[in-house]
Amino acid sequence: MAEIAPNSFADITERLDEIISVVRSKDTSLERSLDLYDEAIELGSRAAELVDSFDLSPEEAAQLDQAARADDTSLDAAAQDGSDSASDAGADAAPPTE
Repeated sequence: MAEIAPNSFADITERLDEIISVVRSKDTSLERSLDLYDEAIELGSRAAELVDSFDLSPEEAAQLDQAARADDTSLDAAAQDGSDSASDAGADAAPPTE
């Protein structure tokens, strides 16, 4: 059966979902699973090409940049909270006994 090459990211993800379902089936042979694996690799490459070639509008680029900065800020805050918790945990620990 000839497959139609997916042309959009949505088509690619839909086909990848189909491949996952088929591969998870106990009735799928190893040979068929390997063929589907090869197809999935090609689809992944195609998806990467689509993502790399996608152009954002200036507004979208600004929104993406703003979201990335917000993520960085929240990650920094979480890291700071984690280091404070670690030092607090050590202060609450009982001193070693001999």
